[in-house]
Amino acid sequence: MTTPNTPPDPSTESLWRPLRLLQASMDADIARIYSEARVEGIRPSYVMELLRLHARGPMTITELAESVGRTHSALSQKVAALRTAGWVRTVAGDDARSKKVELTDSARAVVGRLAAEWRATEAALAELEAEIPYPLSRVVGDIERALERRSFHDRIAEKLAEDPAWE
Repeated sequence: MTTPNTPPDPSTESLWRPLRLLQASMDADIARIYSEARVEGIRPSYVMELLRLHARGPMTITELAESVGRTHSALSQKVAALRTAGWVRTVAGDDARSKKVELTDSARAVVGRLAAEWRATEAALAELEAEIPYPLSRVVGDIERALERRSFHDRIAEKLAEDPAWE
């Protein structure tokens, strides 16, 4: 509610909030699958890295980050969470200065189930995309091509240049 002395709240409008809420809801459903299967302590956000380590073996944080398309900083935080949860450990790397991330026995015991869930999730997503007239994967590709023509940064900067509040 806006009163005469209260500025309007621009955060009440969001074109992307429904997408974020949809993804959070779908992640909650995946987490529910794990809970029903008594796979405790796994979050949907952990699975890609665990599957990647299972498929490729121990990697440095840099190698793992590059393989999943994340920043070193983001992966460092995730590895810390995975280590705390007992899914990975760090071991000496190829030289004294490097460390590699590897799966723990607990992770190796459930990784087959995680791979099965990943395949089932991808199949369910393909099914969903077949039901809708304009699949999300097509939307993402179209947005990526539009951003190749003109970056999101440049689009935002142009709008800010037109807004006196940004001065």
